[in-house]
Amino acid sequence: MAFVDEITLHLRAGDGGNGIESWLHEKGKEYMGPAGGDGGRGGDVYLKAVRDIGKLAVYRFGNLFAAKRGGDGMRKNRHGGNGDDIELEVPIGSVVTNRATGRVFEFLQEGDKAMVLRGGKGGLGNEHFKSSRNVTPTQFTLGKEGEAGDFDIELRLIADAGLIGFPNAGKSSILNELTSAKAKVGSYAFTTLEPNLGAFHGFILADIPGLIEGASEGKGLGTKFLRHIARTKLLIHCISLEEKSLLKAYKTVRDELKAHAPELIDKKEVIVLTKTDAVDPKVVKKAITVMKKKSKHVVAVSVIDDVLLKKFRDALIKILQKA
Repeated sequence: MAFVDEITLHLRAGDGGNGIESWLHEKGKEYMGPAGGDGGRGGDVYLKAVRDIGKLAVYRFGNLFAAKRGGDGMRKNRHGGNGDDIELEVPIGSVVTNRATGRVFEFLQEGDKAMVLRGGKGGLGNEHFKSSRNVTPTQFTLGKEGEAGDFDIELRLIADAGLIGFPNAGKSSILNELTSAKAKVGSYAFTTLEPNLGAFHGFILADIPGLIEGASEGKGLGTKFLRHIARTKLLIHCISLEEKSLLKAYKTVRDELKAHAPELIDKKEVIVLTKTDAVDPKVVKKAITVMKKKSKHVVAVSVIDDVLLKKFRDALIKILQKA
């Protein structure tokens, strides 16, 4: 199933049921008094946060959802039943905006729940209008329409750290080594077409699809995935040692972050120089010296070097605890 991180849903609360005109009847005695019941309330629409980043995909082929209508009033002053509510699930981190009102709902924790649309009130039966001056009322009212609206849902992943960098910088491989994630890896650009999450000693790491120059303007996978970096506490900036210019690669990604949202470059950052096995050790040592001018946290790793991976794990735990 394709990953979906933004979608528009057309939601409608239930209409209220109608009140009715009815009369008490007994043998030989017609129209003893009004007895039309009120209509039931229409169902409400709720959204609830769940721990499933792929949840929005289930709405791809049907984005119109409506709560149930309230039942009409009944004879003998019986009220119509209330319409059933509906509850739709959205991933943790979803930002939901009512297009018509501009109201925004954020779902930041599992189980967060909000009523986004209210069902219509039920109409009044003729019994409701009985008075000393009107003992045989024929008036009744129809149920009110339930609220309706279009809701834009945008998923912004909530993770403790986000792995960023060029396509094919080794982000997915590192995520797989640090966590139990099974992110797809390959020797070509844009292997990762959707964010991947993994648990690392109680922290959540997110592998963000590779950024390229112009990403903030929509090039490559563009702004579609830049939003997922917004809520991370720490940036793990991966740069392949196979790059001709580490500083240029670093600057390009940083420029795209700044262009998308200036506050992103103020986040704490760890620079991870990947693929040490592909270059000479002297190159690795020089690269660390150069990149320490950009961040005090610089490590070099290879997914086939257990010693370097352990050093990285130990350092990352301490940094995340402080972050």
